[in-house]
Amino acid sequence: MIELLLAAPASGSGKTAVTCALLEALAKRGLSPCAFKCGPDYIDPMFHRSVLHVESHNLDLFLCGKERLEELYERHISGHGAAVCEGVMGFYDGVGGSTTEASAWHVASTLNLPVLLVIRPKGASLTLAAQIKGLCTFRENSRIQGIFLNDCSPMLFSSLAPMLEKETGLPVLGYLPHMEEAAFESRHLGLYTAGEIEGLQQRIDRLAQKLEETTDMERLLSLFAGKERACAAPPVQVSKKARIAVAWDEAFCFAYAETLDVFENAGAELVKFSPLHDTDLPQQIGGLYLSGGYPELYAKALSENESMRMAVQSAIRNGLPTVAECGGFLYLGQNLEDETGTSYPMAGVLNGNGIKKQKLVRFGYAYLTANSDSLLFSKGEQIPVHEFHYWDSTENGESFHAKKPVSSRSWACGFGEKNLYAAFPHLYFWGNPQWGERFVNAAAEYQNQMIE
Repeated sequence: MIELLLAAPASGSGKTAVTCALLEALAKRGLSPCAFKCGPDYIDPMFHRSVLHVESHNLDLFLCGKERLEELYERHISGHGAAVCEGVMGFYDGVGGSTTEASAWHVASTLNLPVLLVIRPKGASLTLAAQIKGLCTFRENSRIQGIFLNDCSPMLFSSLAPMLEKETGLPVLGYLPHMEEAAFESRHLGLYTAGEIEGLQQRIDRLAQKLEETTDMERLLSLFAGKERACAAPPVQVSKKARIAVAWDEAFCFAYAETLDVFENAGAELVKFSPLHDTDLPQQIGGLYLSGGYPELYAKALSENESMRMAVQSAIRNGLPTVAECGGFLYLGQNLEDETGTSYPMAGVLNGNGIKKQKLVRFGYAYLTANSDSLLFSKGEQIPVHEFHYWDSTENGESFHAKKPVSSRSWACGFGEKNLYAAFPHLYFWGNPQWGERFVNAAAEYQNQMIE
């Protein structure tokens, strides 16, 4: 089986473009690749999944312990001939920026994955060798097996490749030249989502074709060919306990595939709906999941869909078990500002108003401690979470105590009630499936009461 993790010295090295091109090239060779993303990123897996029609899952050692990470990886490589994992930030950048915990290197070490180092050789030549050797020796086993040059001209590659191989002892397997197709557009939370980029499949096709021309694929396949792994047993089929409505459209699309798997494994029948386009919630549901996304970009349209807003408000006030994270949390507020600062009415379940900020708000990993029993958590329970948002709320709640993992910074946040979790922090249910079981069980109880 072909296995590798693509890493880089820093963000902005083009890992996503190279990963997508490699996945497409492997797919065209009949290797049926699967894809993974290090860290809590939602958008990069969309490129892997939506554009290349391969599943993609997150590998995050802060949000999920070693055993659960290994189980996730082994389960989803089953039936595939290749597994490609895209790294996060710089190779060793982990929790708090001062540790290697949950870094791409940490994931590679945990899963015993060889690493292909993606280098963008701008403004340096021999110094690149020094940087690469530093990355190779910074920890006892870097797992770096090869080098790939991105955004590199053919002439520059012809001079850099032999020098880098001589100085580092690592093979330089290929390059991608500067291509407009590789310049994926960005906005405040990162790349535009895959569905928003016109002609993305054609762009990936051209990148993959060029990669085949400029890369020693046979050498790459030989270098990253590993032993066959013992794959985890497939999940046991469970009878469905409750229907859970899952918001899924342009405004709400930040949901981990693993979280939805946990809901289904706990007995949920997932019913996707659109707060943008549908006029009512799905019928006969016992729970509601409002994921993150970009509701601020669609504030006007969400507001104009008054029938949906009122349906959500009425259902939650009547006790419908609900999980609302980040963008979903903003949707439950009174009003939400769009990018221009214009404010629009939202579902009106919570008192706060969503307001635009000029910079990231409470960015990164944190631990929540529950101040009381609620829908998902017991009093005193500690929950690893992640935040990433440029909008804030005038009422963030006080049901949880949040603390950064490697600093003294802390704050109150979130609304945790018998039938509600609503807060900015994103939850990763794969890390603790018990939370999903609690949600599904509450949904089943509510659904049964409504039927009776």
